[in-house]
Amino acid sequence: MSESLRLALSKGRIYDETLPLLAHAGITPRDDPDSSRKLIVQTSQPDLDLVIIRAADVPTYVQYGAADFGVAGKDVLLEHGGEGLYEPLDLRIARCRLMVAGRATGVVQAQPLRIATKYVNSTRRYFADKGQQVEVIKLYGSMELAPLVGLADLIVDVVDTGNTLKANGLEPLETIAEISSRLVVNRASMKRKHDQVQGFIDQLGEAVRRQQGQAA
Repeated sequence: MSESLRLALSKGRIYDETLPLLAHAGITPRDDPDSSRKLIVQTSQPDLDLVIIRAADVPTYVQYGAADFGVAGKDVLLEHGGEGLYEPLDLRIARCRLMVAGRATGVVQAQPLRIATKYVNSTRRYFADKGQQVEVIKLYGSMELAPLVGLADLIVDVVDTGNTLKANGLEPLETIAEISSRLVVNRASMKRKHDQVQGFIDQLGEAVRRQQGQAA
């Protein structure tokens, strides 16, 4: 008898763009997380449940085995560090860029520069690799406001269209990483439930290839 599997997903863009891939693999949720208060959602595949959590928590749930696998943006994985995880598949959805941004009129070169971001670890690594000393200020939202009120010289955030930056007199300056959503797998689950987990990876991989073929 097959053991139950859990796939960790976050509401929003990643969930919405993962659903067609799951549908390609013949998997549909039995409840809509937007209208249901359920945090564990059964699917049409009897041995697979969806666990609905915050995006930043997906790698942690998978790392500690509370979920067998999850879908997370590469920005979240870079910040987490990827400990205890396999990353077998780029789902090629929810694409954007992790970028340094600042005023379109330029930055007064304070030393050290103050950078506002929720991506603290990624920001420190990026500027350390450049040999540049910075002060990182952790924020949880409205990054674009920080340079406007003098809290920070620059921000590091994910950028999709760039419209929000432009509307606030900011512009993208440097790309830290190209971002898309990835399937991550718990290492112990990969060993203990190998056939089931590998089967799901293969299903999803085929769905990604079919979707990319249709988009070409």
